[in-house]
Amino acid sequence: MEIPRCAHTPDPEEVPAMRSTEKPITTEMVWREIQHRTFAVLSYVTPRGHPRATGVLYGVADGALFVVTAATSWKSRHITDGGEVAITVPVRRGGLLSLMAPIPPATISFHAWVVRHAPGALPVATLPPPMVKQLPPDRRDDDVTVLELHPFGEFLTYGIGVPLLAMRDPAKSIERVTSARPDRLGSSAGP
Repeated sequence: MEIPRCAHTPDPEEVPAMRSTEKPITTEMVWREIQHRTFAVLSYVTPRGHPRATGVLYGVADGALFVVTAATSWKSRHITDGGEVAITVPVRRGGLLSLMAPIPPATISFHAWVVRHAPGALPVATLPPPMVKQLPPDRRDDDVTVLELHPFGEFLTYGIGVPLLAMRDPAKSIERVTSARPDRLGSSAGP
């Protein structure tokens, strides 16, 4: 005798596979996602101990993210050389469906240590070309601060490498992988 299912119980064949059967997330996969994006949320603590988060455009080169900011900005004044920041890169999912339904983006979050280049110390022309094209004209001169962000520890991902419907289940969507650059796996990374 077949047991009837409730209207809200999904058909077992329609339920996405568990995370353990999905293709495992790798450091290389996460770096590819980061390289294909240009926007991130950069979080830091001010000298007075207040948390602050701001959206930034970035470019990637040699396993680091580069952020250009005005020399007089909060970021330039509060983020110090050798300091630590937190970064979250949203990864849009859902294509056209996301325009009709509230589908949150997948995310990649990590910590990074900072190399702060004072105005004029690192010419903007030496930054990743796709990033330079995105910069407003007033940020293309060398009178800007460049923040070079080096990920360390682990990438914490949500919804990367899983089917869209699986994002509803945190157990299937969350993954941690090393943030070491693929060419530096096995070596120590971080400050």
